[in-house]
Amino acid sequence: MNALDLVDVGFSYGPRRALSEVGFHLAEGSFTALLGPNGAGKSTLIALLTRLYDLRQGEIRVCGYSLRQEPRKALANLGVVFQQSTLDLDLSVEQNLRYHAALHGLPGRLASERIERELERHQLGPRRHDKVRLLNGGHRRRVEIARALLHEPRLLLLDEASAGLDPASREGLNRHVRQLCREQGVAVLWTTHLLDEVRPEDNLLVLNQGRIIANDRAASLGAQQEGGLAAAFERLTA
Repeated sequence: MNALDLVDVGFSYGPRRALSEVGFHLAEGSFTALLGPNGAGKSTLIALLTRLYDLRQGEIRVCGYSLRQEPRKALANLGVVFQQSTLDLDLSVEQNLRYHAALHGLPGRLASERIERELERHQLGPRRHDKVRLLNGGHRRRVEIARALLHEPRLLLLDEASAGLDPASREGLNRHVRQLCREQGVAVLWTTHLLDEVRPEDNLLVLNQGRIIANDRAASLGAQQEGGLAAAFERLTA
């Protein structure tokens, strides 16, 4: 079973077409980069995947569950880190995690066990009682990823998760998410407009003007153009 299936997904803002016939599949445990210039439709796609926007054209299935027909089951398998932080800055790291666990209906003991696990996994134990506003950008992102994994989703969406981070923090976050993908078997969809966040072995989707114009290994796309992936991306999105 795939972690995510999209078939002929489309969306419009009034007369303006934002997405057209978007379709792809993500295997369980895979890391897939969704690359596109600003305005390509990445955030619209994330909004559809998370039901912030209503899906009116096409089909989205998360772990086999239709997002339209079985939204609760589909969303139960989905964890999300949005581009804009949604943490409560005046709550501690642990309080943010407990609030999220309560929203998902996790019993107290189970919530505590999972919070401890995520604090350890993301090396946040020493900061558990710190208010989020005291954390740097990289640590805040780790808190958001820890929160997104509390209910044990099989698919993790990260929408421009490295936005606003310095280069070292961006690299650390990228490496951390890939490690989670390998060790936990979580499928990851990582949206970005930055080529340096893509690795040669990645599954790579290129979105431009609302359409998927490439779906291949990053190394294969780079090999098709003199100048590598950067040249290939420039040609595809020109």
